[in-house]
Formats: sequence, C-alpha cells, structure tokens
Amino acid sequence: MRRAKWRAGCREMDWALILVLMLGGLAVLLLMGMPVAFAFITVTTVGAYHVLGGERGILQLARNSAQSVANFQLAPIPLFILMGEILFQTGVAHRAIDAIERVVTRIPGRMSVVTIFGGTIFAALSGSTVANTAMLGSTLLPGMLKRGYHPSMAMGPIMASGAIAMLIPPSALAVLVGSLAGISIAGLLIAGVIPALLLAILFVVYVVGRSILDPSVAPPEVLEQMSLKERWTPFVIYVLPLSVLFLVVIGSLLLGIATPTESAALGSLTAVAIGAAYRSLSWAKLGRALMETLKLSVMILFIIAASQTFAQVLSFSGATNGLINAINSFDPTPLMVLLGMIAILLFLGCFIDQVSMLMVTVPVFVPLAQAMQINELILGVVYLLTMEIGLLTPPFGLLLFVMRGVAPPEIRMRDIYAAVTPFLLIKFFVLGLVVWLPALGTWLPGLMGR
Repeated sequence: MRRAKWRAGCREMDWALILVLMLGGLAVLLLMGMPVAFAFITVTTVGAYHVLGGERGILQLARNSAQSVANFQLAPIPLFILMGEILFQTGVAHRAIDAIERVVTRIPGRMSVVTIFGGTIFAALSGSTVANTAMLGSTLLPGMLKRGYHPSMAMGPIMASGAIAMLIPPSALAVLVGSLAGISIAGLLIAGVIPALLLAILFVVYVVGRSILDPSVAPPEVLEQMSLKERWTPFVIYVLPLSVLFLVVIGSLLLGIATPTESAALGSLTAVAIGAAYRSLSWAKLGRALMETLKLSVMILFIIAASQTFAQVLSFSGATNGLINAINSFDPTPLMVLLGMIAILLFLGCFIDQVSMLMVTVPVFVPLAQAMQINELILGVVYLLTMEIGLLTPPFGLLLFVMRGVAPPEIRMRDIYAAVTPFLLIKFFVLGLVVWLPALGTWLPGLMGR
C-alpha cells in the first residue's frame, strides 16, 4: 500500500514538474526578450525530445507542425488581415472617420463619441486592434487635444474602441482561438458581436454622462454651419458603402451561406473593389498590404506550428489529466472554474501578449472546460474579452504603447493609464455580464442558418 502511494506521489510530481518546466521555461524565454514564436518552438522542441521519446518526439513535432499549418480552418486569418490592410493602406478608413465627424453634432463629448463610433465601424472592417488604435490616434487625437479635450477623454475612447476589433468580426484572433480550442470559428466570430456593441454603447453612455457632469473635460464646440446635404453626402459616399463589406462578412456567416474562409475571401475581394471604386488602390498600396499581411500571418502560423505538439507533451506526461483531477478534488462548480480561468488570463494579460496567453493556457483550459461542461462559445468569448482587456492593462498592454507612440511628448505613461482606467472598468462589467448571462454570447450564433 505504501509503495503504491509512493508511486502515485512520484507520478504526481512528474506531471506537476513537467507542467511547471514547460510553462516556466516559456515565461523565462519571453522575459529574456526572445520572440514569441521562437520561445514557443524552443520549449516545445525540448519537451517533445524528453517526453515523447527523443528522436521520435522531434519527428512527431515535425509531423504535427506540417498538419497544423496545412489546416484549412486557418485560411481566414491572412484573408481577414489582408482585408483590414487594404482599407488602411488606401485611406478609406480615414475618409469614413471624417464623414462620421460631420454627422455627429450637438452631443456632449462630441469628438469622443465620434471616436467610439468610428472605432467600432473600423473594428468591424479591419480586425486589427493595433491598426485601429493607431489610425484613430493619428487622425483624431491631435484635434481633440487642440480643442481643449482632457487627455483622458481624448485617449481613453481611442484605446477602448480600438480594442473592440478583438471581439467583432473580422477578428483574426477569434479565428485563432477557435482553431486552437476546437470551437466553431463561425459561431465564435458571431458570438462577439453583441458584447462588442454593448461595449460601444456603454462607452458612449460614459462619455456623454461625464461630459454633462463636468463640461470642462470636453468643451462645447462651435461647429461650422453646413446644409443637410453637405453634412450627409460624405457619410453616404464613404460610410454606407463600407456597410456592404460588413454585411458580406457577417451576413454570409449568419445566414449560413458561407464558411469563415469563404466569408473572409469575399470580404477581401469586396475591400479591393471598394478601394478601386474610390480610385485609392494602386499596385504599390496593394503590395504594401500584402507584405504586412505576410508578416503577421507568418508570425501567427509559426506559433501554431508548435501548438499541437505542446498540447501532446502536456497530455502524454499526464499534466493535463493530473491538473484536471487535482482541481476536481476540490469539487468546484463550473462557475468557479470559469472565474479561476478568467483570473489567470487577466493576470497573464498584464505581462505577456495575446498569442502567448493562448499558447500557454489553451492546452490546459480547453480539456478542463470540457470536463466541467462549460459552453465552448462562452469560453471563446471569455478568451476574447480577457485578451482585449490585456491589451489595455498596465504595465505592458500593447495598445498603451501604441497610444504613447502617437501621443504628444508631454503626455506621460501615467496619463495614459489614467485615461484607460474607466473604460477598463466598463470592459470588466461586460465580462461579468457575459458570465452571468451566457445568452449574450450564445443567442446570435444560435440564429445561424435558421
């Protein structure tokens, strides 16, 4: 009996040690400044060699890498990135922002509201949080500060609405989450729409409410007198046609007439057609869009190449089952497990990038969620929301540094932290709503194909 207990204790130490070494080794390499893709490949190679049987483990890594990258489900990633890059390179998005500014009038915090509207629209067209934030910051921030807007009312809405691109289609990271976690990609793309729109509405409510209570943070503006035609014509020309792109991507998914890959391909073709219709598309701009798409896609696919073997190492060593059994020994409820996952993701979001968060947690969280019968779409939306929050969380939130790059020199990092804090609280509130009311994430996907 004692010998059996001793062996069981050794096995427990084995899986726990491997789990700590794999995750700890990845963390150390990232802290040393090694690129995410190389850090992940390094840890996976060492783990495959020692756990999966030396040379056989390396061969298994090579086979898994080829199979993972050849997965047709990943095709929407470069297509969605290309769609956003075309709109960004052709300047179509900038014209749309100017058109929205003409239409939004006589509302407290007008320019902040314009930022939220414009950011949400461009998020539904680009799928890139960084491009969204950079475009809004470079276009709107100088004018808002010049008009006397408080830095928190100028920078906060830019960062908050820029991050919405993580949730709303066409989100390349939603495709990545769905592919790695085995979640319906079409369902997950649609599941983020309602939480994203809810975030945008609450942002507007906060901005208007704060501007009414304290008009000094968003001084009233003397607007240029325009006729109804002058005010609405740019909107009709530059914004309404972009709704066609949104309808092509979202409508084809929601109606069930296109797969995510087909939807992404249709979206890319529509973006090219829109750029050409505005006579903004040239071979040079198309080449830049393709090159930026290639850079981002290769980085993502390089990481995915090691993901399957990473999960196999944890599974073969017993780490996955060991962790699940250890958690089950406390007899937790699914809600407790989900809240624990959220806490871990939020902590990781303070220090590492979103793709690293996925790579580290998916091999552990997905089997645990399945064992606890947590709805896969809710798990996916929680991933997207927590990664979106991670983009804005000090000290290493990526969008905080994007904002620092476009902000004037007199703006300090603590000003940026203060500006984003109220919007982070709103995002936490919506995250809590999704956990409390799962229908916010599952209702719209339930309509697909009906």
